[in-house]
Amino acid sequence: MGRKAGTLYINPRNFGSLQKPCAKEMVTFLNCLTLNHNKDEKCSRQKSLLSTCMEAQSGKNRKPWGSINYHLQRLSRGRK
Repeated sequence: MGRKAGTLYINPRNFGSLQKPCAKEMVTFLNCLTLNHNKDEKCSRQKSLLSTCMEAQSGKNRKPWGSINYHLQRLSRGRK
């Protein structure tokens, strides 16, 4: 299968670092768990910061746009 020759394609890995919400909070929580041997009662502050950040992100309404490659192929079909 694979891609057809001559079609438009953008590598999505190049755009993967654009937006990573709550990454800092997640790393601090995981580091705390590692230091405290997976006892999350000692990491309650980091856990609450992570859950607050995640709740704030889920409140945003996101439109399901699909992948950028799908839209590029759709637009290139109209050109032919």
